[in-house]
Amino acid sequence: MNKSKVLMHVFLFLMVGFLFIQNTNAQSRVDRILLDEATRVTKDNFTVFVQTPNGARVYAVNQPSAKVLNAIDEGLTELFRIARKNNYRSRLNYSDYTIFIAKADRTKDSSKQYSPDIAIEAKQYAGSIYDQGGFVYAAGVVMAYNPCAFIIAEHTRDFQRVSNVVRFEGEHLVLYHNDRKRYNQTADHSQGGGHPILQ
Repeated sequence: MNKSKVLMHVFLFLMVGFLFIQNTNAQSRVDRILLDEATRVTKDNFTVFVQTPNGARVYAVNQPSAKVLNAIDEGLTELFRIARKNNYRSRLNYSDYTIFIAKADRTKDSSKQYSPDIAIEAKQYAGSIYDQGGFVYAAGVVMAYNPCAFIIAEHTRDFQRVSNVVRFEGEHLVLYHNDRKRYNQTADHSQGGGHPILQ
C-alpha cells in the first residue's frame, strides 16, 4: 500500500471518529435538556437509563421491570399499527421515542381504582373539574415533539394500562409529525375529547 492510501485511510478513520464524537455530544446535549425538563415537570431524578427490547429509550426513577419495558413496546407497536392504517409514516420507529417513568403522585383514582398518575400544572385545566388546586392528575404527558418524548407514572401491575398510556401519548406525537390539523384539534383535552384518537 502506498503512502497516499495509508494517509487516506488514517484521514477517513479520524473523520469517522470525529463524527461519532460529535453525534454523541449532540445526543448528550439533547438528553440533558430532556432530563432537565422531565425533572422540572415531575420534581423527580431519573437516574436509570435502559432501552426496551425493540429500542425505545427509557429514563426512570427506578429500574423498570421487564414487564413494564415489554408493555411500552406493546403500546408503541399498537400505535404504529394504527398510524400506518391511517397512512401516517413519520415517527414510526421505536428509537424515535424517549419515555420517562416518574414516581406516581397517586396510585388510585377518585373511585379508588388502581391508576398511577402524575401531577402536572393545571394550565388550561385551571378551574375545571380536573383542577386539584393548581394541578391535575394525568396518566401521561407529552414533554417534547422533536425528539419524541413523554412522561408516564411507575406501575407495579396492570401493565395493559402502561401499553394504553404509551399508545395514547404517542398519538399526540404521531399526529404532530403527520397531520398537524388533526393534532391541533385533539392536543388539548380540556375542550373535550379523549383517547383513543386514532382508530
